[in-house]
Formats: sequence, C-alpha cells, structure tokens
Amino acid sequence: MSSPLRNGDTPSPAVGRRHFHSTVSEKKIRRLNNLILLLRFAAFCFSLAAAIFMATNSSRSPGSPSWLRLHPFRLVFAANAIVAVYSFFAMGFSIWEILKGATLFPEHLQLWFDFAHDQVFAYLLLAAEAAGTVEARGLKGAHTCSSESAFCVQAYISVSLGLAGFAFLALTALVSGFRVACYVITGSRFHL
Repeated sequence: MSSPLRNGDTPSPAVGRRHFHSTVSEKKIRRLNNLILLLRFAAFCFSLAAAIFMATNSSRSPGSPSWLRLHPFRLVFAANAIVAVYSFFAMGFSIWEILKGATLFPEHLQLWFDFAHDQVFAYLLLAAEAAGTVEARGLKGAHTCSSESAFCVQAYISVSLGLAGFAFLALTALVSGFRVACYVITGSRFHL
C-alpha cells in the first residue's frame, strides 16, 4: 500500500483538507480559469465556423466538386464538428469551475480528463486540417479551382479556420498540461 506522503514528508494535521490560498493566489487561479475558458471559447468558435463553411461548400452545377465526394474534406468537417462539440462541453466544465470554485469530477480525474482530451482532439484536428490542406492544394494543381473558384476559396477558408481552432486548442492543452504538472508536483491543480 502506498503512502500519501511524498519523499519522506512528515504528516501534517492539514492532510486531506482543502489548500489555503491567499487573495493573490485566488486572483491567479481566477485568471488561469478565465484564460482556459477564453481559449476553449475561441477553439469552439473557430471549429464551429470551419465545420459550417465546409458543410455549406458545394456547387450547384452538375459535375462540379462537392465536399461530400472528397474524403479529406469530409474528415475536415467531421473533426471540426467533433472539436466544436467537445469545446462546448469543456466550456461548460470551465464555467462550472469558475462559478463553483471546484471541478465537476474529482480534481485528479478532471485534470487528466482535460489534458488527455485536449491532446487527442488537438491531434485529430491537426491531422484533418493537414489532409484538407493537401486536398485543397491538389484541387488547385488539377486546375479544378479555375472553373470552381468559389468552392476552392471556401475550402481554403474552412481549413484556415480549422487551423486557427487547432492553435487555440493546442494552447488550451498547454495550459491544462501546466495544471497537471502543478498537480503532480504540489498535489493541487493550483501553482504556488
């Protein structure tokens, strides 16, 4: 059975109680939680916009390209839609934490949940946007974009918005990784 003490620490009467935070520390915690909420909101907005741009990207003329027929564009749509839904729920978790001062799940579970999901969805989004970029460039090289320029412009916009969503999600993963590191080092998600 493992000991709750680390590296030979002596037991203190405060073991198991909530950590004391000064008002300066509380302000730092509030700022960090607000930053996470802002980053999640930005990732949500850009991913949702990218999914909408890709979903509405079709030409009315027969024989012209459609995003439904191009697998990388379908991946771009699906990845952005998944990240938008995840970001929406993650914003709810962040709002809960800001309002209640506690995480929805137990602290260690919430930290690892946020970090793991931010990482997985950031990589999913990056892979989808890379595939979409290659497909969009391939359409331009095949001279498809000369006749259907609106289709290609909208595909470029969708991929660009998705890459911006990835950037914000990657920053969120960086901050949630910082919180996990603080938890591993200090036993609390809050830094000193």
